[in-house]
Amino acid sequence: MGALLLVLLLALILGGIGFAVHVLWWVAIFVLVVWALGFAFRGSSGGRWYRW
Repeated sequence: MGALLLVLLLALILGGIGFAVHVLWWVAIFVLVVWALGFAFRGSSGGRWYRW
């Protein structure tokens, strides 16, 4: 019984990590697109479009 619970717990942890990594990939892609658009559409003065 203990081994079955351990395997179930391990499956839940790995599933949660997989979901979190998947979400982080989408966030990273979104940030990359926003950065690329900001780089492409920056002002004619050549200044940075972000403040940091």
